[in-house]
Amino acid sequence: MDLSKFLVQPNTKVKLSDFPSDYTCKYKSKDEAQGKLIDNIAEMADLQDKLYADDRWALLLIFQALDAAGKDGAIKHVMSGLNPQGTMVYSFKQPSAEEIDHDYLWRINKSLPERGRIGIFNRSHYEDVLVVRVHNLIKSLKMPKSLLNDNIWDVRHREIRDFEKYLSENGIVTVKFFLNLSKDEQKRRFLKRIEDPSKNWKFSASDLKERQFFKQYQKCYEEVISETSTKYSAWYIIPADKKWFARLVISEVIVSVLKSLNLSYPKLSQEQIDNLKVYKEQLLNEK
Repeated sequence: MDLSKFLVQPNTKVKLSDFPSDYTCKYKSKDEAQGKLIDNIAEMADLQDKLYADDRWALLLIFQALDAAGKDGAIKHVMSGLNPQGTMVYSFKQPSAEEIDHDYLWRINKSLPERGRIGIFNRSHYEDVLVVRVHNLIKSLKMPKSLLNDNIWDVRHREIRDFEKYLSENGIVTVKFFLNLSKDEQKRRFLKRIEDPSKNWKFSASDLKERQFFKQYQKCYEEVISETSTKYSAWYIIPADKKWFARLVISEVIVSVLKSLNLSYPKLSQEQIDNLKVYKEQLLNEK
């Protein structure tokens, strides 16, 4: 698969209309894509094992999207083959009182993956340049008034770029996915949640409230992705109208990124290898 179709190059002015949300490449159905997804999951598990054993790199996967775009499902299905011991998932919701008393990156820093592990963020620090901006919540934050000026969003975009560069320079590879869902498909999924008793719990009145800001969110995402897709922390815009295709693309990207790290199991010195032979003999000669 040509992943460049989904990758946002640095200094690109993004228009989401240039990224069809219903694109499925050469695949016509879920069944066609399922075999490749299963292969990718298996390969991902092997690469994760090497990442954990090597204990030098960490991988941070960030998922951002509008409601019903399929973040939870993508995380569940694509990561199904990973070893839980080396995987950490965090869902960032509305900040707590303690979190509001700190800078907006404080709770992010606390949740970064350790070396050798994969961290998965369901929403992230990007909420502070999306939800906060769309709903004009910035003035309610506990910050000096002199800092709450018209330049605040440019400042935050720069802070995020600097933060993610810092992560890169410390061996934390950051990959960001925006699941691009059409408004029509969002409506269809909301209706399904209402009509299917087993999915009723997924729907809330706040979903409809947020839907009223669909265009504003699209505009914000365009600006945020344009400003923060860099060579060390790239955005991938994933067509999300077909969940099965979105999951396939995400798996392709993760495998590609892990492969690029040239991971391998630690190599033993000759002395360590010789010692293993001694240990083997000791075990075999046990009575």
